[in-house]
This record gives sequence, C-alpha cells and structure tokens, in this order.
Amino acid sequence: MTRNSNLGLALATFGALVLGPDALLLRLSDMQGMQMLGWRGLCMGGLFLMIWLATSRNHRADLAVLGSGVGMIVVISQSLNAMLFPNAIALAPVSVVLLAIATVPVWSALLARLIYGESTSRATWITILLVLSGIAIAVSGKGDLGLNPHAALGALLGLGVAAALATTFVTLRHAADVPILLTVGLGALIAGIVGTTVTGPAQMTTGTLWPILLASIVILPLSFFALSLAARHTAAANVSLLMLLETVLGPVWVWYGTSEAPTPRMLWGGLIVLVSLALYLNGLRRAAVLRRAQSIV
Repeated sequence: MTRNSNLGLALATFGALVLGPDALLLRLSDMQGMQMLGWRGLCMGGLFLMIWLATSRNHRADLAVLGSGVGMIVVISQSLNAMLFPNAIALAPVSVVLLAIATVPVWSALLARLIYGESTSRATWITILLVLSGIAIAVSGKGDLGLNPHAALGALLGLGVAAALATTFVTLRHAADVPILLTVGLGALIAGIVGTTVTGPAQMTTGTLWPILLASIVILPLSFFALSLAARHTAAANVSLLMLLETVLGPVWVWYGTSEAPTPRMLWGGLIVLVSLALYLNGLRRAAVLRRAQSIV
C-alpha cells in the first residue's frame, strides 16, 4: 500500500471518528430540521470560505474550476447532503438514518459507472438488494407488517445523503483540481441560507445553542474536510468503508447521551447492512489485490 493511500486511510478514519458525536449533538439541540440546517450550513460554509480566501494560492483559477461542470457537481452534492441530513435526523431514529447513509459504498460504485463508465458487477446489485432489505427491516414498525412513515421517510432522506456523499467522493477522486474548501464551503453555505430563510431569523435561536454550535463549527467542518481530502489519496470505496464507523458509533453516542436505544429490528437490520457492505468491500479489495498480482507476473 502506498504512502498516499495510508494517508488517505488515516484521514478517513480520523474524519469518521470525529463525526461520531454529530447526531447526538443534533438531538441535544432540540431544534427542527431546517433550523439545524441553517446553523450547520452557515457556520461550516462561512468557515470553509474564509479559510479558502486566506490560504488559496490562485483564487482566480479556483473560481474558474468552480464554474466548470465538475466543480458545480461538488457544490450541488454538498448542498443536498447538508439539506437532507438534519431533516432525516429530525424525522427518524438515528440508527435508521445512519444505516441508510451506510450505503455510500454502493452508491459510489453505481455513480462511478454512470459518470465514468465503470462497469457494475453482479455482486454490487446483490449487495444493493441486501442493504435495502436491511433498511426495510430497520424502519418497520411495531406490528409484523407495519411501517413507521417517519422512520421510512428518514431512511429515504438518509439514502439521499449517501448518494450525495458518494457523488462528492467519486468526483474529488477523479478531479484533483477541484478546490475542496471553495466547492464544499459554497455548497454548505447555500444550504445554510435555505435553512435560515425557511426557519426565519427570529426562530433561529430557539432550542439549545451550544450543541448545534459545537457540531457546526468544530465537528462538521473538521470531519468533512478530512473525509473529502481522504478521497484525494485513496479510493472512494475505502473512504466509504471507514465511514461505516459512524454507523456503529453514532447510535452509541445517542444512546449514551439521550437513552434513545435502538430497537431489535434496527439491530437486525443494521447487522444485515453492515455484513453485506463488509463482504462487498472485502470482495473489492481482494479483486484489486489479485489484479495487482497478475500485473506483476
């Protein structure tokens, strides 16, 4: 494994671990989804853009890339990711939302095919079916055939977050000239403006401010910068795999902080999702090792 790949794996691990308490802090803020979106987007977007202004060596070149199609892909995908996540957390149990977001590796494979023409294997489609089955079990209601509509909608939004994240990782992996701070920061800022406008300035301070400020100024920017930078140094699938740490640690943080324990259905659904993804990603890594061995021979 190369030095750059090791750096990417270390950055992805760090970013996933830092992101772990994010869902707990959103719960502790006791805010509505669009209100949380306003705080998160404005703080993260403003911080990233200020750092970009202070550190970029060529602002004009960065803005030229921003105006390109690939630059706008990152901006739009980051805006969607920022808009969907807090609303998903406001609607559904954290475990359900994070299970849906755990499908990022599968989305990465599908988007790589759509955008860059990479083939999608039979194993990918099998994994998609297994993962969706696990999520369906996790969001099912108390009855044998019941379905909690809020949990189902939260899971659907979580799938949207996963698709947006995968788009960002795949794009950054294949477009090294895209300025991370500018594109991700602008996408977050746009989402923050939408959240603030919908909520209304007068309502933005309701709830508990310190958790949302901690998440918006420290947790979110630090973790997303590390994860986005990791995609420059290692495959998007590796970044996605390490993001599964949040799927495991996020509900534990929420359980510890709020006593929101996952239900047995969530645990079983989560087990199906994690095992399916782990087997799929392990198969990808083994295939890559085999291809390298054959090239040497």
